[in-house]
Amino acid sequence: MKRITILAAIIILCMTASSAKVQKHSVSSPDDKIKVTVSLADGITYDVHYGNELVLSGCRMSLDVNGKVLGSTPSLKSVNRKSVDRVKRPLLHLKYAEVPDRFNQMTLKMKGGYSIEFRAYDDGIAYRFVTDLGGKVEIDNEDISIFFPEETDLVLQQCDRFRTSYEERYTFVKASDWKESQKMAHYPILAITAKGTKVLMSESDLIDYPAAFFRSNDANGFTAVFPKVPAKEKPRSDKSNDILLSEKYIAKTDGTREFPWRYFVITADEAGLVETTMTCRLARDCKLDDVSWINPGQASWEWWNGAIPYGPDVDFKAGLNVETYKYFMDFASRYGIRYIVMDEGWAKDNMDPFTPNPDCDLHEIIAHGNKVGVEVILWLTWRCVEENPGLFAKFAEWGVKGVKIDFMDRSDQWMVNFYERSVKEAAKHKLFVNYHGAYKPAGLEYMYPNLLSYEGVTGMEQMGNCKPENSIYLPFIRNAVGPMEYTPGAMNSMQPDNYSARRPNSGSIGTRAYQMALFVVFESGLQMLADNPTLYYNNDDCTRFITSVPQLWDDTKVLSAKLGEHLVVAKRNGDEWFIGGISAEHKEPIEMDVPLDFLPEGRSLTITSFEDGINADRQAMHYVKKSREVHKGDTIRIRMMRNGGYAAVIK
Repeated sequence: MKRITILAAIIILCMTASSAKVQKHSVSSPDDKIKVTVSLADGITYDVHYGNELVLSGCRMSLDVNGKVLGSTPSLKSVNRKSVDRVKRPLLHLKYAEVPDRFNQMTLKMKGGYSIEFRAYDDGIAYRFVTDLGGKVEIDNEDISIFFPEETDLVLQQCDRFRTSYEERYTFVKASDWKESQKMAHYPILAITAKGTKVLMSESDLIDYPAAFFRSNDANGFTAVFPKVPAKEKPRSDKSNDILLSEKYIAKTDGTREFPWRYFVITADEAGLVETTMTCRLARDCKLDDVSWINPGQASWEWWNGAIPYGPDVDFKAGLNVETYKYFMDFASRYGIRYIVMDEGWAKDNMDPFTPNPDCDLHEIIAHGNKVGVEVILWLTWRCVEENPGLFAKFAEWGVKGVKIDFMDRSDQWMVNFYERSVKEAAKHKLFVNYHGAYKPAGLEYMYPNLLSYEGVTGMEQMGNCKPENSIYLPFIRNAVGPMEYTPGAMNSMQPDNYSARRPNSGSIGTRAYQMALFVVFESGLQMLADNPTLYYNNDDCTRFITSVPQLWDDTKVLSAKLGEHLVVAKRNGDEWFIGGISAEHKEPIEMDVPLDFLPEGRSLTITSFEDGINADRQAMHYVKKSREVHKGDTIRIRMMRNGGYAAVIK
């Protein structure tokens, strides 16, 4: 009996000693609804509560630097706290002209030359490593291990390798069913807890560092994996390289620096996902002194329609030639479209940006654009940009206004640095950039606001593979983290059961009203009009609406949202409000009454709407245009058919 008592006492003492080693430090959001608790013991872990719900449990973090794991045996030197309440005013304001940036921050300074900063916002949390090691260091790995305490649904894009253009369709898995042996995923990732709380995960301030990918950890969660730094490459084509050999590390970087933010938007409803500005809030401030030359806008794009207009006024052989591009410019000028894109084929050789193809007198085209008020964007491969360091200066001399850089299809440290180098160099010559074949936005667009958009999406160039059942998730996930080049604007609209289209007679899945609403719903500093000028001329009322939609917004309000089913938003630019609604596949029409409480008091306004026709569920081209007088407090009726939409302007 005495031996049992002594043994019990020893066990209690060991447990007490063990628990004493665990240090806990917490920081809560300004509204006290979100709380992150960090535990320091043999490693660093954290839990996140949303109200009374534990949404993340025992998540791990560490940083492997020069063979030493920062965070494996943390020794705390100090805890510093601060509260911040400020307003950001980004040039590329895709949701709000003014972005409130209000948070409580806790900085854990450790022995060993590193700290970890945690921020708690009213709509989420974020953390990052900060090191003070000096010199250059090799980062062997970063442990980002996420664990969910209960069964959790995931919506993510999965890939089987690091070479990806981030264009995968969404897949839907339970965290417990996703196995380590299965495909990876990349940011952004949406988790939905058993109680319905939504957690959107991504990164910001991605500078001189690879993008994060994830594999299941077979423990109801997932763990980060990173592409390593390429050591040896060889050209695969004029568009890409093969990586023959990689270094052992994921980054070689400054030893004194701030690492990317890992963030989690946490919300009970879907509106919080659509309205989030977390990437902006965590991004670095603008690096450019003069931004007056940067002009977001729309662009007429010839690739999707094969560059073959065919109206009665077309009396020339259409193609990649002077006559066709002038025709596109005249179309753009008529509707106030600021740019045209000259895609692959404008140059004689993809690796020689200084020699246009013989049928494409670039100087004559630009001169014509100057006469009609339309500017030129030139398509390039990233290899061409990298191997021709003087091309941006030459383009500026010619009068080119922007570049569309394509086929990066990687997000290792070298390629992430290429994005920053190229957009910075473009800014020196007052050129804007649109990245195609790109990873998702991660804050660079706020440092260099001449970066107007990224692709990284299953967009309309995918033709029949671009379906509303996938696109309905984009405002809640991909577009929630930053600008998105989806290339909307199809005038040939079809339902999926009768879809048949190919270039040059391209078409889209979804109703005409759905296509028009995409210009309001989707956010991009450069918004394409993908279809043929001939079709836009033939659908003048639709064309006049979509070309009136701004790219920058002063205010955004979600009017109704259900993940995977529908979204209706209202957005304001100046005194004008636009409403956009989109829906996915559903048997019965989605109907709702929407109060116009956001309108100004005492003004009589006119709403002009484009709505699904009664037969749009079978003939997707069927739409109805309506106009009526409205006032603050009035209610409008919105009815969306399968794969349908609603588009309106109030002024």
